[in-house]
Amino acid sequence: MTYTRRLFLASAAGTGLASACAMPHLPSLQKSLDVEILDKSARDLISPGARLDVLASGYTWSEGPVWDRKRRCLYFSDVPENTCWKWTEDEGATVFLRPSGAPADETNGFREPGANGLAISHDGRLLICNHGRRAVQSMDIDTKQRTTLVSAYDGKPLNSPNDVVEASDGTLFFTDPPYGLEGMNDSPLKAQDANGVYRFSPDGSLTRVISTMTFPNGVALSPDETTLYVTQSDPDAAHLLRMGLGGTEPELLFDAAPYMAEDAPGLPDGLAIDETGHIFTTGPGGVFILSADGIPLARIKTGKATANCCFGDPDGRTLYLTAHDTLMRIRTRTRGLGWS
Repeated sequence: MTYTRRLFLASAAGTGLASACAMPHLPSLQKSLDVEILDKSARDLISPGARLDVLASGYTWSEGPVWDRKRRCLYFSDVPENTCWKWTEDEGATVFLRPSGAPADETNGFREPGANGLAISHDGRLLICNHGRRAVQSMDIDTKQRTTLVSAYDGKPLNSPNDVVEASDGTLFFTDPPYGLEGMNDSPLKAQDANGVYRFSPDGSLTRVISTMTFPNGVALSPDETTLYVTQSDPDAAHLLRMGLGGTEPELLFDAAPYMAEDAPGLPDGLAIDETGHIFTTGPGGVFILSADGIPLARIKTGKATANCCFGDPDGRTLYLTAHDTLMRIRTRTRGLGWS
């Protein structure tokens, strides 16, 4: 069988793909959550009795959640459906961008033409990893006017940018796997010789900082911005890597292989960092909470292949999760990076 990230992530869920028509508003429901404590220090980060809220459902593959602190809302993507959603406590989930990526008449050769990873930049604009445009874009949230920041490396189109993080000086780091392209690595549109990880500097220069990963996916920075974290969504090498930004080579930080099982669908995908440097990364069975040294402390068991997560709410102590066809949240005892 030809490997695709979404097929592998979702296959063990046993439910197939959900309806492409997501519910615009589903009242918050309570679902029992098994927080698996692997190290007693995790109790400072999350309560073993924490409950999972199911906020909305019915998506094909939900991704890229980001909290807008100014507007007190969450944005997230349904990548195959080429739609971005906005969720608020009062209104639930409503369509925010459609198309989120390229228009329908410009998607020939793309398996997933929509937006994927999202981030709020320091200037308040929305950063968009746009599969269909093969670009990282910046968008004025009020006017929805977009600017393409980068779409090519070494004179050739990027594959399909997947996730992005911004450093305090405005430098962007982003991953560029081939998930958006039909046939992925075998796509005739693929022009890059690697599925790279890139640094886009404020002066407009673009540098490939990692070229050895098979399927780079999520990306994040440590609180002191000296370390770059990158996940790899490869069932044969389900890894979280870290790389010092002083020029060191990437090294293995966490191997998810021992946790892979039929009843624990998913791979390392998106991730979020708390203010003390702990890593909340998706993986088999849900979201792992890791120490900065990669030691697994706990696992939030969602029961679904979980694509991504982010901290949100005014106090930064809620973790929002996009888990296959569902948007979820859980309260934490720690606070997301950037809330202090």
